[in-house]
Amino acid sequence: MSKEKYNFQFSINKHVAGACHMTLWAFMFLSPMTFWRGTGITLPHYLMISMQPLLLMIVFYTNYLYLAPKYFVSGKHRYDLLINIVLISSLGTFLHYWMNWANDIFMPYMHRDTDTLGTFTYILRDSLNLAVFAAGATALALARRWVTTDQKLKELEAMRAQAELRNLRNQINPHFLLNTLNNIYALTAFDTAKAQEAIQELSKMMRHILYEYQKPLIPLKEEIDFLENYVKLMRIRLPQSVEVTFNATHPKGSVEVAPMILISLVENAFKHGTSPTEPSFVHINITAEESKLICDIQNSNNPKTASDHSGHGIGLQQVKRRLELAYPNRYTWQQGTKDNDKTYYSTITIQL
Repeated sequence: MSKEKYNFQFSINKHVAGACHMTLWAFMFLSPMTFWRGTGITLPHYLMISMQPLLLMIVFYTNYLYLAPKYFVSGKHRYDLLINIVLISSLGTFLHYWMNWANDIFMPYMHRDTDTLGTFTYILRDSLNLAVFAAGATALALARRWVTTDQKLKELEAMRAQAELRNLRNQINPHFLLNTLNNIYALTAFDTAKAQEAIQELSKMMRHILYEYQKPLIPLKEEIDFLENYVKLMRIRLPQSVEVTFNATHPKGSVEVAPMILISLVENAFKHGTSPTEPSFVHINITAEESKLICDIQNSNNPKTASDHSGHGIGLQQVKRRLELAYPNRYTWQQGTKDNDKTYYSTITIQL
């Protein structure tokens, strides 16, 4: 989840929670009017009997905002229980005598029993009502803490994934430059003009890396131009016996892709699919739509000899990890050999 999407979701959840709180307390404060309707209730009488929902609110938010986060969530259950017993017992006793006073003033016939058992029963009932709201507030505080912690973990996981993605991209950068410089060095030994042309192509690619490489997404056209410049660079040093094709089609609209997501595959195709002595080929086809990118690469399959330790497994592992980080659950990758193991193919489909 991006930071902007996370903040938007958090704002929506905050407004929904606020609306729920307002609805609950509007119901609690209006319910006395429903209960006493038809009795000719006056404003002073209503205000006095509103003490009950007011005390419920006090107990609820004392637990929700202070006691539950400070004591219950941190594991200090005994302190939370002791404070609540004192708070609820005190407010329950106060509420009983307050309601008796209100009834004596406005409705004497509603006076509560004053014997010890009756007083204890009313206090216990009022205290239980307060306890229910205290328990509900504690449960809600725990749920809020769990949701907040889960959101923070998701945000940290997204940040970790982005950091890992940047690290993988930084690993590709020197690896790519090393291979390219080795190719140019080889050209200087037998064709100075081609070496100069290669350096010019490399400068174009370096401009792409310096100015576009650090962005999370870049226009697809720029990424395709980057790959095409690399293919041109490879063509310069390859003999005529190597057949190289590069075809790319993409929509006219603004389509973006993660930078340098495919360069390792193209590098591998040239590194392991070409031969200086035997006919070989590298065919690269890139097709893009507004919501899908398909990169199909086919090259001659030249198995490594026992003395060749220049493995390409690490590069492919990096490609897979980058795809998982940049396009989780939005890509498929098919690879293998065909034509009696003479052709190696790699097809990646990305849902943009």
